[in-house]
Amino acid sequence: MLGWLESTAMATWVKESWGWPLALTFHAFGNAVIIGVMFIIALRLVGLFRTMPYTAINRFIPVIWIGFVCQVASGFLLWSSKPARYLADGMFEWKLAFVIAGATASYYFFKMTKREAAAWEAAGGVTSRVVRFGAITALLWAGVLVMGRLTAYLGQLYHA
Repeated sequence: MLGWLESTAMATWVKESWGWPLALTFHAFGNAVIIGVMFIIALRLVGLFRTMPYTAINRFIPVIWIGFVCQVASGFLLWSSKPARYLADGMFEWKLAFVIAGATASYYFFKMTKREAAAWEAAGGVTSRVVRFGAITALLWAGVLVMGRLTAYLGQLYHA
């Protein structure tokens, strides 16, 4: 099945034309949006950016999900160009695990934010539980970035 996927017109377009640089650009954009915004949120939770109300975090949530859609769609295009090779490298599975963990943590963190941000605003701060959850979520997304780079670089070493 992986051979079939790699031989589709879509995968061929990615490998042999502007598909690869376009997909890679959108993938980098998705990663930058998710990681950048999650770190801004995490830094707000630890006390930086005090002029930004906690309730403003809710406005960032759709932006992060847009970045996630860009990341997943472009990542699938990149992966489809050589799926067997990515799966053989071993690092791709780690990246995928971080993506799943990051998306899951984000979902629960954003639910908590929607439910509790007004109370944080009224109290003038957040609990250590909220700080930990936000930090873990941001670090999971940073792990996606690191595993993605290792997938690209270590894959080149193994197949050089």
